[in-house]
Amino acid sequence: MKSVKVGSRSFERMAARSSLSKERTRKKVVRILEDVRKEGDSAILRYTRRFDKVNLTRKELRVTEAEISGAYQDLKPGILETLKAVIRNMEGFYRNQIPKSWTIKHRSGIELGEKFDPIEKVGVYVPSGTVPLVSSVYMTVLPARIAGVKKIVLVSPPNQHNSIDPHILVISDLLKVNEIYKVGGAQAIGALAFGTKTIPVVDKIVGPGNEYVTEAKRQVYGYCDIDMLAGPSEVLIIANNYANIEYIRKDLMAQAEHHKGLSMLVTPSKRLFNSLSRDKETPGYIVKVGNLSEAVDVSNMIAPEHLQLMVKAPERLLKKITNAGAIFMGQYSPVAVGDYIAGPSHVLPTGGTAKYSSGLNLRSFMKSSHVISYSRRALCASADWIRELTAIEKLAGHRDSVDVRCD
Repeated sequence: MKSVKVGSRSFERMAARSSLSKERTRKKVVRILEDVRKEGDSAILRYTRRFDKVNLTRKELRVTEAEISGAYQDLKPGILETLKAVIRNMEGFYRNQIPKSWTIKHRSGIELGEKFDPIEKVGVYVPSGTVPLVSSVYMTVLPARIAGVKKIVLVSPPNQHNSIDPHILVISDLLKVNEIYKVGGAQAIGALAFGTKTIPVVDKIVGPGNEYVTEAKRQVYGYCDIDMLAGPSEVLIIANNYANIEYIRKDLMAQAEHHKGLSMLVTPSKRLFNSLSRDKETPGYIVKVGNLSEAVDVSNMIAPEHLQLMVKAPERLLKKITNAGAIFMGQYSPVAVGDYIAGPSHVLPTGGTAKYSSGLNLRSFMKSSHVISYSRRALCASADWIRELTAIEKLAGHRDSVDVRCD
């Protein structure tokens, strides 16, 4: 591991990392999105031939019921029951996140509240490069489904058999995804944001992807909402002498399996530091601190996507943690349980954005409306306040809209 000192240039670069795109990527995505906006399906098919080396017709873009039925036959024995068990496991977590509309009534004739409703149409992007990211399907679709989203449209790159991986199709079917399309990359994001003759426009796009997908999401924001701009995956481990060094090594190596994955260890332990700082096989960065309180400060500065607290009493540190996408408590809560089965979505803020944003959750698929109700008596009792404020802002029309009701 590479040793990094707090306050050094290397540390500052690590803390200031971001998901800003390269200019070359930005320009390529601008062109792709503009082509999709103007040409629709024709551009989708052209870019699919170019990037995925798959020649589809417009009618073949949408996955058919026959393809979904056939996907069940391609699954290994037992995997279907595993997928169903994971769905049941996650449902309990998300049902506890459902927000309730509320109202407060005042005696003076004022009624205030908040009303929650699901987003109507959501697009889900599921990567499928060298391996199909099956877990990304249920980590994004399930909270949307429980939130009450009426229409869920899933897009994923086609494989060389002009189809989508059967595991992705089966889990999508189990979760009652409404429509599935064989399209990936920035062109898929454009299709969901602008709509084509075949692919419907959506209100929000969620799901991880490569740098082109992320940049496309950045550029279509405003046409629709997005979940976040996810960068390379990352983990920060706070550990002391209590922690098992082999557990730490395996967790750091697991993070390195991700493309450009970032592994970080912060420790006050001389034993851990001396052992791992000399270890050339274990990837990532190691930061030596004086105590666990300093370790928490370093973690909050870095704001990691995944934070593991490998100490004897992690709940003591938890109170002081303010910036982290997901927090894993103790020695037997590796990131892998969060990635696959625990319940909360593994779509989490990266690049330090945990300082101001949260991971994907049920509320990501809901919106709230403020509800305001005044009686005539309550309005006129407050009219002088409104008159004074509208005079400052020189908005006479606003004042008149109150006066006409109270004169």
